[in-house]
Amino acid sequence: MKRSDLRRTLSDLTALGRVRLSEHFFMRDMLYSEVAAASGLVNLPEDSDLAIEAGRNLCRWVLEPLRAGLGHVALRSAYRSPTVNGRCHALHKAGVADSWCASNDDSAGAHIWDRRDRAGRLGATATVVVPRYLDHYEQTGDWRPLAWWIRDHVPEHAEVQFFRVQCAFNIGWSEGPSDRSIGLLDPPTRLQLTAAGAPEFEGDHSPLYRHILPI
Repeated sequence: MKRSDLRRTLSDLTALGRVRLSEHFFMRDMLYSEVAAASGLVNLPEDSDLAIEAGRNLCRWVLEPLRAGLGHVALRSAYRSPTVNGRCHALHKAGVADSWCASNDDSAGAHIWDRRDRAGRLGATATVVVPRYLDHYEQTGDWRPLAWWIRDHVPEHAEVQFFRVQCAFNIGWSEGPSDRSIGLLDPPTRLQLTAAGAPEFEGDHSPLYRHILPI
C-alpha cells in the first residue's frame, strides 16, 4: 500500500472508530476481525453512514439491554466488510478457517451492516459472549437458560443463534419483520428453542433461569 493510501486508510479508520454508537459502544469495538488481521485486509465499510445507522440500532435495541442486565458483553465478531466476509466465507468453504461465515448475499443486513438484505431491509448482527454466564456454561453445557433470559429481556432482537464454543451467540437487529427465533447451530443440524407463534414463546420464563441470572 502506498504511503498516501495508508495515511488515508488510517485517517478513515480513526474517524470511524471514534463514532459513538450508544452509551457504552463505539464503532471501534465492532471492527476487529481475526480473518482481516491474518489476511492483511482492512475491515472498513463501503458505506460508513449505513453501517453506523445499523450499528446504532443494534446497540440501542440489543447490546445495551444485554449489558444492562448481564454486565460486560464480549464481542467476538460484529461488523464485516464485504471483502472481509467474502474472504472468511472462502476460507470456511476451503476448510481453512474454524470460523463460520455465510456468503455475502446471506450476510447482507446481518454481519455486513452496510448492505441491505434481499428485501431491502437494514440490519446488523454481532457474535457475542456473556462472561457472567460462561462459568455456568462450562460446568453444565446448557445454553438454554441464557436463551430464555434473552427472550424475556431483549424483546427487539431478530434471530438468535447459539454456538457450542463458549456459549457464543449471534444476535441481530433488523428493521423488517422477524420470527425472533432462538436456537442452537450444531453443524450440520439446527435446534430451534422457540420463535414467534410457538406455544411457549409468550409469557414469563424466569423459572427457567432465575437460579442463574437476574430477573
